[in-house]
Order: sequence, then C-alpha cells, then structure tokens
Amino acid sequence: MDEDRLTRLRDELRAFVEEREWRKFHDPKNLAMLVASEAGELAGVMRWVRNDEADAAVQAEPLRTKLAHEIGDVALGLVLLCDRVGLDLVDVARAKLAKNRANYPADQVRGTAERPPREG
Repeated sequence: MDEDRLTRLRDELRAFVEEREWRKFHDPKNLAMLVASEAGELAGVMRWVRNDEADAAVQAEPLRTKLAHEIGDVALGLVLLCDRVGLDLVDVARAKLAKNRANYPADQVRGTAERPPREG
C-alpha cells in the first residue's frame, strides 16, 4: 500500500472516530482486542473452505465480499492501534519482514513449512 494512501486513510479514520467521540473507547487494550476479534471473524469466513479450493473460493461471491469486509475491519483496527500507540504500520511491518527474512532464509525453508533450526 502506498504510504500516502495509508496516511490519508489514518486521517480519515481519525476524523471518523472524532465525529463520533469514540477515542475514549480506543485505548490500546481495547484496540488489540478489536484486532483479535476481527481476525477471528476473518478466520470464520474461511473456516469451512477446503485448502485445495481456497484460491478459487475467494474469487466467488458471496465469499469475496465477506472476506473484503473482514479484511477491512482488521486493517482499520491495526491502523487505529498503531495510531494510538505511536507506531508506523508500514515501518513495523517492514521491520518484521526483515526479521522473518533472517529467521527463514530462503535456501533453508523453500518449499517447506518447517522452521529452520535455530542456533543457541
């Protein structure tokens, strides 16, 4: 996602929350719970989809629309949480990706779901 688009989304979300006077409900704990509960709803959309049918299933309605709604809820929750605690969503995602690159070297994990052995 373009960082300018993410900044505009954050600003729109701030205005949405302010118009409704909801900031008082958006402490870090409640926002973390929001993300977790919305992620659960996202998982629920996919719960009974067979793995070998998942790619095709998410292209068909009504699943695609349900999936988009739940992804939107998770994304908004993450933006709210990052804004509240002063973290940049793109920065923390990039930092985590860098850590994952180090923890899962492509030459050691390619084609497998197993974790590579850790030193120490």
